[in-house]
Amino acid sequence: MSAVGVIGAGAWGTALAQMLASDGREVLLWALESDVVDEINTSHRNTPYLPSAALAPNIRATGDLADLAACDTLLAVTPAQHLASIIGQLAAAPSDLVLCSKGIEAGTGRTMNEVAAEFAGESAIAILSGPTFAHEVAAGMPTAVTLACSGGEAQWDRLSPVIARPQFRPYYSDDVIGAEVGGAVKNVLAIACGVVDGLGLGQNARAALIARGYAEMQRLGDALGAQRETLAGLSGLGDLVLTCSSTSSRNFSLGKALGEGKSASELMADRRTVAEGAHTAPVLRELARKRGVAMPIVEAVNALLEGADAKSVVAQLLARPLKAE
Repeated sequence: MSAVGVIGAGAWGTALAQMLASDGREVLLWALESDVVDEINTSHRNTPYLPSAALAPNIRATGDLADLAACDTLLAVTPAQHLASIIGQLAAAPSDLVLCSKGIEAGTGRTMNEVAAEFAGESAIAILSGPTFAHEVAAGMPTAVTLACSGGEAQWDRLSPVIARPQFRPYYSDDVIGAEVGGAVKNVLAIACGVVDGLGLGQNARAALIARGYAEMQRLGDALGAQRETLAGLSGLGDLVLTCSSTSSRNFSLGKALGEGKSASELMADRRTVAEGAHTAPVLRELARKRGVAMPIVEAVNALLEGADAKSVVAQLLARPLKAE
């Protein structure tokens, strides 16, 4: 079995490494922090990011990106805003580069696929996205994801045996745009659902927000050329339902704290946990405005992140003119 590399030893990257190592292959896990590298290699733990998991001994951590040159397949699990700077340092392009970060690049409005294409050389790019809490994947709980392959079925035939496990089931798609839109938009909507929870507005309100947020996701997907079937699947609706329903989602937790009255600047001060939706929200707002796509919930989340009072923002949403669904 060829070695597989994972770039990024946060909770999700570590969970993916654990899943990949479950068939006995060597998995090389790159971490930015030297203390994380040392702990994984000596104690088989990653206390800062995934304390619940006892890591497989065939996971080896490294702080040197050059070590990844021997890997045919690389999973990039860095925060979305750092993807370009990290993969731009790779010494060699892998055969397959699988992007597992969900977001849109600030300043450029580029999707992760577009960012990677600048640096990936001859690599075939795929998107892995879906309803995935890291601690459940690391524990071997059943999980299903979308694996959207820019290289079509030939890439799927290479990648699916590398990634699939009895408890980790990928589904094929060739809709890279749809997989990216779903993953990016759901993070922002999860913040909004967290606010609903933090304000104590009830289950009816959260269900309504999920449904109307999904409509916003579909409108943006239509404008960008995504397939509606993709957005109705694991990387769209599936991921949306998961992250809008639990404090295990960092985006939901951020929104809940905003609804409880905490300031966005205070909540964003913790650099070791990244709520991608907070970085994606202003980029998504700009993209939607340029495309002429109405996304009032995304607009509301931006207002909250910019310091608006949560109760006032909700009141403004509810006061919008009545219209057909």
